[in-house]
Amino acid sequence: NYDTVGRLTRIGSQGFGVVLQLAKLVGSLYAALVVFVALRLIVVKLFTGLRIRTALGALKEPLLLAFSTTSSESALPKAIAIMERLGVPPHIVRFVLPAGYSFNLDGSTLYLALASLFIAQATGLHMPVGTQLAMMATLLLASKGVAAVPRASLLVLASTCSDYKLDASWIATILGVDAVMDMARTSVNVLGNCMAAVVVARWERVLPKDAPILTG
Repeated sequence: NYDTVGRLTRIGSQGFGVVLQLAKLVGSLYAALVVFVALRLIVVKLFTGLRIRTALGALKEPLLLAFSTTSSESALPKAIAIMERLGVPPHIVRFVLPAGYSFNLDGSTLYLALASLFIAQATGLHMPVGTQLAMMATLLLASKGVAAVPRASLLVLASTCSDYKLDASWIATILGVDAVMDMARTSVNVLGNCMAAVVVARWERVLPKDAPILTG
């Protein structure tokens, strides 16, 4: 198996230090996602007035479903039903959530950026800030539509590695911890799309003032 051989080759040539580096990659992603989610919720609260505790409590089931299955699609029906129950107009929810699965993948994009920089650092490749920004723009575009397919982000990562002269063979090493990272980024994708529905509803001035997501 190529993936297994690739991981064993890395450990054999680099020692178990590569395992520590993978642990740091996972920890960095989870920390970055926590900070990102906290900032996003604060901004959405300031813009819309939603109750964060109410929103997170109601969305617990679809978020856990996305976390355990690593597929945003599995959580879509539950997320739609809950957002409508929280008072967001159905026509907003049923447009924003499915569309967001193609155009609003915050967790996946953040993961791809960290994974790309991990490969660059692991291979000793210096990337100027301009190149990093260009790579981020590429990832923002290339990651559209990957939410429906678990591990599809790895294909985007492989393509980006090819474009920016990164050693794509390191993807086999990252694959060893990809499932753990996929759970977190998928949950963030789902939460981001749900919050986007609230923002759009407020922007369009169709979010009722007595919506449960605002009143608790």
